[in-house]
Amino acid sequence: MDIAQAIDQANAEAARRILAGQPVLTGIARARDAIPGMRDGLLLHAGPPITWERMSGPVRGAVVGALLYEGLARDPKHAEAMASRGEITFEPCHHHQAVGPMAGLISPSMPVYVVENRAFGNRAYAPLNEGYGKVLRYGAYDEEVLRRLRWMGETLAPILGEALERSGGYDMRTHVAQAILMGDEGHNRNRAGSCLFARLMAPYLVLVKARSEDLSAVFRFMADNDLMVLNPIMAACKAMLEPAHGIPRCTVVTTMARNGTDFGIRVSGLADRWFVGPSEIPKGLYFPGFTEADANPDVGDSTITETAGIGGFARAAAPAIVQFVGGTPKEALTGTLEMYEITVAENPAFGIPALDFRGTPTGIDIRKVVKTGILPRVNTGIAHRRPGIGQIGAGLVRPPIACFVKAVEALAALL
Repeated sequence: MDIAQAIDQANAEAARRILAGQPVLTGIARARDAIPGMRDGLLLHAGPPITWERMSGPVRGAVVGALLYEGLARDPKHAEAMASRGEITFEPCHHHQAVGPMAGLISPSMPVYVVENRAFGNRAYAPLNEGYGKVLRYGAYDEEVLRRLRWMGETLAPILGEALERSGGYDMRTHVAQAILMGDEGHNRNRAGSCLFARLMAPYLVLVKARSEDLSAVFRFMADNDLMVLNPIMAACKAMLEPAHGIPRCTVVTTMARNGTDFGIRVSGLADRWFVGPSEIPKGLYFPGFTEADANPDVGDSTITETAGIGGFARAAAPAIVQFVGGTPKEALTGTLEMYEITVAENPAFGIPALDFRGTPTGIDIRKVVKTGILPRVNTGIAHRRPGIGQIGAGLVRPPIACFVKAVEALAALL
């Protein structure tokens, strides 16, 4: 068997493992009790490794908010001093089987979703989504943000967690398949999926013994948050991809993530090495009063959705998303078709109606990216470069080609 055949065989095995995944949302737990290696004094963040000195505004703001939430800092200045003096350890969510949107901050006391891949036994974790507006993941940390986070930990998490336990687990693969049929793409558009999640959880939520006011608040929060199910989807994608990591000679990408400064990828056959390049400013539509000059470079672990074959790779299923991220329905269709050129498989579970139910393009091959020059398409939110302002738009972005060139060169050195 020559090298090319060995690589193709390894890639076929990676695709088999991804497509065989059975991610199930089983419950909610405290990060320190669930996430491997989570400990006091540790904050997890989105993207590849980064130091406090190199963090962008939204990520720094989220660090401040997390330290205030944990009660470790008296005020924002104290939090910044703690971080700058090295009193806090920062590590990527991906190093702990977790993912987080935008800044991606997870602190020990925060509640996290627990998703189990029942085909392989591995688990993945993600924080609960705060909704829109002024939120921690965009770097906000005022009292309104902290009050919401406390409510999520004290009220939302226990009630929704008990409902999930009563349900016996929520099948995330079936959820994504159904949401795609309903016009979502699983990353920036989750309106149908969040409604579906609320509908299917309602019979179990009403059985939870809680104050009617608290139950009502939970229902209202779920109804108002079109991103409610994004974080479980991210954890499901992480759980599906993890078994495909670590296959010798495999050129399939198992991680794409951004920390607001760098865009990084990891490849199955290259252990846990990160290959990074500068994170770019997304091109898209801005809210009134904001322009590209206000934007932070792309940030967040939510590109795990594209890595798993949905999100920007499934835009053809969600033509309405162009009203949010820009472009046209035709461009959404051609964008998905382009992604088949750089992937090794199609996921039959995620059929796209506009393509005669062809499965979504799955398994990014670094060789194909470098050979064709076609870069993965990512749907993304746009954060203001200063902490605390929040989301200022949404758009499209692509990783820097340097990530893939470096990965191909590293693999070639091993063969």
